[in-house]
Amino acid sequence: MDTGWKRNVVLFLGSQTLSLLGTSLVQYAIFWYITLTTQSGAAMTVYIICGFLPTFFLSPFAGVWADRFSRRRLIAASDAAIAAATLVLALLFMAGYDSLWLLYVMAAVRAAGSGVQGPAVSALIPDIVPQEQLTRVNGANSSIQAIVTLVSPMLSGALFSQAPLAAIFLIDVATAAAAIAILLALVRTPVHAKAREAQATSYFADLAEGFRYIAGQAYIKAFFAFCALFFVLSAPVSFLTPLQVARTFGDDIWYLTAIEVGFSVGMILGGALTAAWGGLRNRVHTMALATLLFGACTFALGVVRDFRVYLAIMGLSGITMPLFNTPATVLLQENVDENMLGRVFGVMNMLASAMMPLGMLVFGPLADLIRIEAMLVATGILMALQGVLLLSNRVLVRAGVRAT
Repeated sequence: MDTGWKRNVVLFLGSQTLSLLGTSLVQYAIFWYITLTTQSGAAMTVYIICGFLPTFFLSPFAGVWADRFSRRRLIAASDAAIAAATLVLALLFMAGYDSLWLLYVMAAVRAAGSGVQGPAVSALIPDIVPQEQLTRVNGANSSIQAIVTLVSPMLSGALFSQAPLAAIFLIDVATAAAAIAILLALVRTPVHAKAREAQATSYFADLAEGFRYIAGQAYIKAFFAFCALFFVLSAPVSFLTPLQVARTFGDDIWYLTAIEVGFSVGMILGGALTAAWGGLRNRVHTMALATLLFGACTFALGVVRDFRVYLAIMGLSGITMPLFNTPATVLLQENVDENMLGRVFGVMNMLASAMMPLGMLVFGPLADLIRIEAMLVATGILMALQGVLLLSNRVLVRAGVRAT
């Protein structure tokens, strides 16, 4: 590993932070624009569908591309495609073409770009980070992403109230251009073995090979099964807490802002804690602890009646997220064949983009029939139980032993 890996990592994470900031500004601006101009739940549903379906369908293929080609160039290409589409949309809006369907198309384009970018980023990090530093770097990255999540809605709101939507689009184009320039000109990454070879097989053959690899690895199958159930159970606390707060504590906007800020601050602290601590000796033990704590927080959100206590618990639940996500990511980065990383993370992205929306197909309608608090209590108990049962999975526990 190059002795200048720290500089390389700082430049890479800096480029991704710029890209994420511009993306978040546009996502919030479009969300608020559709909300304010339509005040329609159906319109928002279409927007949400456009924002996750392309990621779901494209992620497995994106994983193949991340294994066949230079991951650095693939990240830059996806950023450039999103920026180009955003620039066209900005020009159309400035020319007076502001039809709602254009925003739906943009949501789909951006989701497709994210679907390509996600597996490539996750697979590239082990190429530039020493294995013993993966937890700290992924933890630091979680904190950075949480900071952007905290800052971007406030910044987007300020811009949205003072500038036309097209101006926010142009800011995203500028941040994407800066991110691409840093990535291509300053970040140095080795090209993994498969990308250096002449590709003798088709995309579909590589895709099938990826699924066969996953099917042949017991710990990956167990890991994906655990994550799929976890994502479904976490749907109520992820999507329905704003509705719960509005029904229980009041519909003042500051209540909703407070829980978003509280969760984001918790994620920042959790990422910093993970980067400094590194987690337990076994990755799976850290994941189990985080799952148990997250389930306990979810349960507590269903029973507390004081908003200050509710807000504190929301912050604690934010802390648990990096404690789960970071060792889960590192578990794969340490154990999966480097030439299969893109495909494995592609399937992981597919699960992440599909399971919570699928869970909402059940929990969303239930929220109009039973109290959200009851759903939080039930899912919290099940997630805590899932965390305890995770410790009994010997295959995963063996795979979770930290590399020395």
